[in-house]
Amino acid sequence: MLIESLHTEHIYVACGYTDMRKSIDGLAAFVQQSFRLDPFSNSLFLFCGRRSDRIKALYWEGDGFVLLYKRLENGNFQWPRNESEVKNITPQQLRWLMEGLSINQPKAHRPVSGLSIL
Repeated sequence: MLIESLHTEHIYVACGYTDMRKSIDGLAAFVQQSFRLDPFSNSLFLFCGRRSDRIKALYWEGDGFVLLYKRLENGNFQWPRNESEVKNITPQQLRWLMEGLSINQPKAHRPVSGLSIL
């Protein structure tokens, strides 16, 4: 998958609804003004509209922005809607999202810390 092949430090999901008519400049300004994040950083920013069947991804490649657009022919993305902020997700959560799954998998193994043998 093209989105997963980008080498980014962070992957951000804009929770809630985004106006999908926004262009590169509009999405970059939205990232900067609403979330106080740097759209020129080595980060991938994901946006979804009300219909949940299409997403836009914005990525700064060092000499210009890349705007990716994906429209599902059948089905919807399980987009986090309960927040009006940005959420940092893992590459695994990105794969789940792109496969039509929720980023919060209740059966996924969670990392365990603070263990000792004796």
